[in-house]
Amino acid sequence: MSGYARRGVHGQTVEAIAHRVLGGTIPEGATLDLTALQAELGVSLTALRESLKVLAAKGMIDARQRRGTFIRPRADWNLLDADVLRWQLQSSDGATTEAASGASGHGGPPLLRDLDEVRGIVEPAAVRLAAERRTDADLATLDAALDAMREADDGAPEAVEADLAFHRALLAASHNELLERMEMVIATGLAARDRLVHGPGHHPEDPVPSHSAVLDAVREQDPDAAETAMRVLLTQAAQDLAELRRLAEDGARGRAPGSAGA
Repeated sequence: MSGYARRGVHGQTVEAIAHRVLGGTIPEGATLDLTALQAELGVSLTALRESLKVLAAKGMIDARQRRGTFIRPRADWNLLDADVLRWQLQSSDGATTEAASGASGHGGPPLLRDLDEVRGIVEPAAVRLAAERRTDADLATLDAALDAMREADDGAPEAVEADLAFHRALLAASHNELLERMEMVIATGLAARDRLVHGPGHHPEDPVPSHSAVLDAVREQDPDAAETAMRVLLTQAAQDLAELRRLAEDGARGRAPGSAGA
């Protein structure tokens, strides 16, 4: 869960500082000039200090006598925190730039690639357990999420939420508490990916059949088929993101997608 309310002065201050840290504007090891930062952000010193406490709880900031308030090394940050993941995807030039450049090996930390690799490790194993342990209640939740995917318009917020609900339900159906907690990581990456892939001008393959195949295997309590179906689903997801990167790279070169030399 988030450790702060995103709206209001407090939330805006947390977000503003976090984006500067994640984007590299305020580098690791830098000591913060609180007076200058307060004036720049137009907030009270109390509001600034409360916002810094949020980032300190996430391992990003610390304060010491004689040194002051400073940015901790990236190795100390709680990179699995949902807010930190979200900030990374939004930092610098935004998630679209990262998908187009960083994930292709041309830019900053390829977070979307890392998240895809985590999904490739976690979800096939989780779905095997789901096939063995699912209950009728689990199946009902998965059916409801899949129905919501069918009914939602491509790219609509409802489609993104339905996709997240399906994958959360799969992790829950594993009945492994630690795997269920991976929902925070997977959901953050999946939401960012869905917003990119299903955005304006992009027409990915219909995700319902691949999700339906996973659910069918879970329903039949066939772990091998469930794992195979999940790997097919993840391959499709990777192909959709690769196509998005290609389109973004074409646009960055100043030529129409699909033109000669693509």
